[in-house]
Amino acid sequence: MGGTNPFIENVEAELPTKKYSVTFLPMQETVEVDPAEIPYGRDGLPGSLLDIALAHGVEIDHACGGVCACSTCHVLVRKGLESCNEASEAEEDQLDNAPGLETVSRLSCQCVPNGSRDLVVEVPDWNRNLVREDH
Repeated sequence: MGGTNPFIENVEAELPTKKYSVTFLPMQETVEVDPAEIPYGRDGLPGSLLDIALAHGVEIDHACGGVCACSTCHVLVRKGLESCNEASEAEEDQLDNAPGLETVSRLSCQCVPNGSRDLVVEVPDWNRNLVREDH
């Protein structure tokens, strides 16, 4: 599933103009983001942490397909949060349903870094689906 959510306002986010890296914890997977390749896929906003993660083989659960209609892609941006777009009201509403909410919590489908700094993003263990059915 993927696409847009017709029930929320479109999110405007500044896309990066230079390469930067994102380290996903706890798997210690560091990926390089190339702005020329954005969007990588069809889940989440173009250039979102979800878009980046999935393109580089980092699994983040996202039951709604990345359209800001659930909280399953909740991540914790441990470093570099200031380089990301601000959370929309729709994202904040969904985050209210997320377990383990912290001040650095974001929905990975809505969080778009602008590339001004490298990021460290924690994917909580309750968000990593280690057993997934392939269709």
